[in-house]
Amino acid sequence: MAQEQTGIRERQRVDLREPRRYKVVMHNDDFTTMDFVVMVLRTVFAKSDADAEALMLGIHKKGSAVVGIYSLDVAKTKVQKATQMARDNNFPLKVTYSPEN
Repeated sequence: MAQEQTGIRERQRVDLREPRRYKVVMHNDDFTTMDFVVMVLRTVFAKSDADAEALMLGIHKKGSAVVGIYSLDVAKTKVQKATQMARDNNFPLKVTYSPEN
């Protein structure tokens, strides 16, 4: 007896989502110079001179500001680079990351 083939296929549901994004926040302190903050924003976060100046003033006036939104790996790397630059220059600059809403 020949076997019959059926036309039934199983469908697998694939749930694709965008990876979670993280905001990187730079915090104000009384010791890190404004020029150094601008330099970090330009070198680590690739901000233009005008954007870096505006962000630095926002950080100074409001206490903190979001300086970028990235994937987890990129956010961690940028926080580590900025923190290491600050420590190498004897500044207590605080940079953190947290999930974006």
